[in-house]
Formats: sequence, structure tokens, C-alpha cells
Amino acid sequence: MVPFSALNALEYCPRRFYYEYVQAEMLVNALVLEGQLLHQRVDQPAVFAEKGVERIHRLYLASERLHIAGYLDALEEEAGKLVPVEYKRGREGHWLNDHIQLCAQALCLEEYLPHLAPLSHGYLFYFGSRRREQVLFLPELRQKTLESIQLALALAREPRPPAPLQGKTARRCRDCSLLPICLPEEVRALQEQQERGNATKSLLEIF
Repeated sequence: MVPFSALNALEYCPRRFYYEYVQAEMLVNALVLEGQLLHQRVDQPAVFAEKGVERIHRLYLASERLHIAGYLDALEEEAGKLVPVEYKRGREGHWLNDHIQLCAQALCLEEYLPHLAPLSHGYLFYFGSRRREQVLFLPELRQKTLESIQLALALAREPRPPAPLQGKTARRCRDCSLLPICLPEEVRALQEQQERGNATKSLLEIF
């Protein structure tokens, strides 16, 4: 079973996903610790009712069909409609890792409760901005989520981790807690050295 949080890590960086969820490597830096502390309240199982909204914290979900499982931070019910909610440290980023995690949780809810499907939306609450961001479960996001699940299952069968991020996405490495294990700059340097060596070998074979 692929954890929901693993899909988040996969969208952020496939190499991070491999180290954390295939090789079980985990390091805690200041950013990770901050996120854990912020989650302490919502990680406590509880049921609330306020202003016509019922909220369940820390709800376990799983899908044997999709091979995904994990905890949803909160599930709200208002006027018979279910709305999944995830709490995140910092502010909304420019990629889809949080959206994919939330959509995967929605897919599990729909499998549990098909009479309430399809769920239209969920929310991401960012502690950094103290705001909720609505996420619409559109067909494009659902398809992207299913593709991420399949990629996670495929990578889990690989004997070695994917290559480090390249180009602009490599900026994500700076704040990654697994930087001391992943060593992306060193690996990229070795790859470039190997490519130059292969190019030289090819020229020698030509002449």
C-alpha cells in the first residue's frame, strides 16, 4: 500500500519518494519538525460539531483496489456533503503534490461511500497563510492522481533510486530533509563526468 504522504513526496521529487518509502530513510530538519509540531492538534482523533458542520479528525482510509492508504487530517460534513481537509505547513506551493494527496484521499472516500460520489472538492489549510485553499476534484486532477499511484508502484519495484532533479526543479533540493543522504549535486557531477567519458570513448571508436 502506498501512503498518501508518499504520493505527495513523489510529486515533489521521485528520488525523495524512493529514499523515504522504498529504502525507509528519514531525516528530520527544522522544516519537518515544524510541520510535525503544527500537526499535533489535528493528529488527535476527535469529533467536533460547530455551526452546522461536523468534523472528524485523524480518519484512516485505505483502498485495496488502488493500493493506497493513510490518514486524512479532517473530514467535514455539511448538508450531507463530505469535504476532506488536509493541513500543511507554510504556504501554497507552485506544484501539485498537496493537491494529489488530497485527491487520493477523496478517491478512497468515494470507494467507501459510493452513494456520495463524486466528491466535488476539498480544502488545503496552510498554517503559513492561515487560509484555506479550495481544491476542485476535476477529471484532470483525478487522472494525474491515478498516474502518480501507478508511478509510485512502479518505482517501488526498481532496484535503485531515480536520478536527482534537473533544471529549475533542482531548486527543491535546497530545503529537502534528505539532502545529506541524496547528495544530488555530487550525483549530478558524477553523471556529467560519466557522460563526458562516454562521449570521449565514442569519438575514439569513430577514429
